[in-house]
Amino acid sequence: MPNNNNSNRNIDKRVTYPVLPLRNTVMAPNIITPLLIGRKGSVEAVEKAFLGDKKIICVTQLFDYEDNKEPKAKNLYRIGTLANTLQIFRLPDDSIRLLVEGVSLVKIHRFSKSGASVNASSTIWEKKAEESSPQNEALYRTFKKVFLDYLRLNKSIPEEAILSLNEISRPDEFFYFVLANVNADIIFKQKMLEIPILEESIKEMLHFLSDEIEILKLENRIDDKVKKKLTKTQKEYYLTEQLKIIQRELGIGNDENNDILDLKKRIEQTSLSEEALKKANEEFKKLNRISHHSPEYSVTHNYLNWILDLPWEEPTFSDETCLKISMNILERDHYGLKKVKERIIEYLAVIQLAHKIKGQIMCFVGPPGVGKTSLGKSIAEATGRKFVRLSLGGVRDEAEIRGHRRTYIGAMPGVIIQSIKKAETKNPLIMMDEVDKLSRDFRGDPASALLEVLDPEQNNSFRDHYLDFGYDLSQVMFITTANSLNSIPQPLIDRMEIIRIPGYTLYDKYHIAKKHLIPKLHKEYSLEGKFEIRFSKQTIEKIISSYTREAGVRDLERNLTKIFRKIIKNYIENLENTKNSKLATQVFKITPTQLTDYLGIPPLLYSEVNRKDSPGIVTGLAWTQFGGETLQIESVKMKGSGKVKLTGKLGATMQESAQAALSYSREHYKEYNLPEDFYNKVDIHLHIPEGAIPKDGPSAGVAIVTSFISILTGKPVRADIAMTGEITLSGKVLPIGGLEEKLIAAKRANLKTLIIPQKNEPELTEISQEVTKGLDIILVNRISEVLNIAI
Repeated sequence: MPNNNNSNRNIDKRVTYPVLPLRNTVMAPNIITPLLIGRKGSVEAVEKAFLGDKKIICVTQLFDYEDNKEPKAKNLYRIGTLANTLQIFRLPDDSIRLLVEGVSLVKIHRFSKSGASVNASSTIWEKKAEESSPQNEALYRTFKKVFLDYLRLNKSIPEEAILSLNEISRPDEFFYFVLANVNADIIFKQKMLEIPILEESIKEMLHFLSDEIEILKLENRIDDKVKKKLTKTQKEYYLTEQLKIIQRELGIGNDENNDILDLKKRIEQTSLSEEALKKANEEFKKLNRISHHSPEYSVTHNYLNWILDLPWEEPTFSDETCLKISMNILERDHYGLKKVKERIIEYLAVIQLAHKIKGQIMCFVGPPGVGKTSLGKSIAEATGRKFVRLSLGGVRDEAEIRGHRRTYIGAMPGVIIQSIKKAETKNPLIMMDEVDKLSRDFRGDPASALLEVLDPEQNNSFRDHYLDFGYDLSQVMFITTANSLNSIPQPLIDRMEIIRIPGYTLYDKYHIAKKHLIPKLHKEYSLEGKFEIRFSKQTIEKIISSYTREAGVRDLERNLTKIFRKIIKNYIENLENTKNSKLATQVFKITPTQLTDYLGIPPLLYSEVNRKDSPGIVTGLAWTQFGGETLQIESVKMKGSGKVKLTGKLGATMQESAQAALSYSREHYKEYNLPEDFYNKVDIHLHIPEGAIPKDGPSAGVAIVTSFISILTGKPVRADIAMTGEITLSGKVLPIGGLEEKLIAAKRANLKTLIIPQKNEPELTEISQEVTKGLDIILVNRISEVLNIAI
């Protein structure tokens, strides 16, 4: 607010007052200004002034000086304003709110320190005004008119300031009013303050105001253009259009380098499907309407990039691939598995003829470590496809398969679309490992989401929730793996062709170690030209039989790796001790007696087999995730009231087999010379050792009934026989599964005579002769045949 009181203008030429340094503010004469004071020196200067004659020198500090420090003399301008302190308010944080009124300009000659504050010795310094003339009068009028035009365009000046203009009559007072209310930086305002001649200051200010008026007119024109297009639902659109018009007026923003234009070119050049092209164009139009700073912009931009990054070109098929090469690759990478390889070759033959996937999806089912995943890699190499592996173990969210809808923060496509993008081709081989380990919860059933993916009749238009349009998966070769089919839903099993991969025999494991694992370790550890590690046949067989318990070869490889590591450690120690850069090439021969040095004492991996004919003790055969196992079944009888006690952590099915065995014994008591009421006088306790291991399944039925009849009659069971088979109450022996693994377990336990169901005879023709060689296999239809042989 201007002040016309000039009674304080005539002051002694030399004056010394406290100095108040100002930040980001230029104080002008005749103007009342509120200030907030917080620095210690400034507070002290205000207090001195208020306790004295209330005068203080306000001087602006250099703009690049640190705000939180007390300024030094070299950091302050030399032209400032002498002011009266009108009001002072002390705030709770010890800062001061001050109201000052400018009196006159002063020129500072010298600064002096006074406590925490600074004093300045200065003289009154006023702008010189030229003599009155028509030219100067015209200059004053033009200045006033231009400033009024500036005020009409600049909405930030308060109306009170405009009304107070009528009270100003002097040109210098009007200039100081303009200086205080114009939107300019501190350096410019200080420069205007320091110009000694008033008319020169007014001319400089006129140039500045003219430029500002042009900018304000341009801003208003831009604002008018944009508002014509503005609707109630287009606030963000208003900001975007305003930015575009500003860029156009200033001549900046080259569309050729614009990211949006790049997306448009990619959409035009990519061979999108009709549905995908429609979706991409819709999202592109939407992107043009969104501000770059809006979160929706990045969501839409990422979505378009996902669409354009997917492979859309039709895949090319290699004419060089032939079945012979494919078989050679399978033989090179895997030992045995004859039937599995034949089925794979048949599958590849159909693909090669039709140039597209036909038939069901292959599912490799077998215990861990038998080479299911590596078979997939070999098939990919044989067909010239890119290999992508997905681990489905523990996946319990349907969105991981089908993707998340874009309404969710951080939404992404599912693993199928991600794998396609990773492969960069429409016809990769995608191996879904551990499909039996899928789980489900409140987020959906991922196994059900796979139904469309793995169905060749439906997956030509697979709809991912994120993409929200159909994508053709018919060229993708899907292969799944599982350890068991028990947890896989039946509809999913129906879409797959189950190819069972049995556990390896001792003979198979020996050849795998000799031809694959040992050469692989030599290569991995770069032993060629340094030394060689050799294993005798007896050594490898002892590692397999005494140190591993598995259907596959992973544990075998771990034990071989342990031996390699210890030998390499010894070799390096010898190098260091002899201080030679290279020892003579050596050959390390590993014998069976050395295995305890490298692998320790053999663990007790398999239960001991009874070698003595004893009543109630029968050797059965079982299948586990580790392959075949021998099962010791023991029974004892005691005086009692016909109770049957079952121990050994038996499952419900095995408990039912024990009840069926007791019922059969009671029904046929005459055939075995048992008293009619024997079950009222004895209790039978059936136990299967290794009680911590769960056991279940119906195939132990014949072994349990043999154990019951033996203990009730007191007749011993032949210890050189192992048996397997399910029983019925009428005395029939039903077929069982896992026959090959059970035969392998019997051979490993050195049992030569086996009793198996007659209905399993067709399977014997498919089992390797290496397994059946040396075994006396007896086929039975009824329990009576088993008992006649075993007891």
